[in-house]
Amino acid sequence: MSTTADTSHAKSMQIRSATAADAGSVFELLKQLGTEYAPDRAAFDASFVHAIDDEAATLMLVAEQPETGVVGYAFATVAHLLHTNGSSAQLQELVVDGSVQSSGIGTRLVEAVEAVCLERGVRQLTVPSRGSADFFERIGYRSTADFLKRVFD
Repeated sequence: MSTTADTSHAKSMQIRSATAADAGSVFELLKQLGTEYAPDRAAFDASFVHAIDDEAATLMLVAEQPETGVVGYAFATVAHLLHTNGSSAQLQELVVDGSVQSSGIGTRLVEAVEAVCLERGVRQLTVPSRGSADFFERIGYRSTADFLKRVFD
């Protein structure tokens, strides 16, 4: 048995498009995201339907292990921007269950998002990330801007 967590969890895992049946698992993972918003199930359900049905504007992938089910997800939005000469995607959420973090699953999810973006002709993928910049820099991303935010209640 390998002592490297990196190989054990990620090898037996499948990355696939999310389906309606994944809603409960994704909602539980969302609780681990740690943002200033407390997950609201009714709001989540309305947004989740859009996330899995609107392929032109969204990309929703899950990481699933045969023995434990869904252990991570990635959610990206796609928009047509003028300055990128085509579509641009933004990785909005990336969550891997705490019990399997640091096992390569997050990297596999990002790589899968990148592959789908390339298939769709997306010109750039951006990641607004305050807490996990080190992770993204380790896999080849570089900081190019600060994001400012205003929350509307």
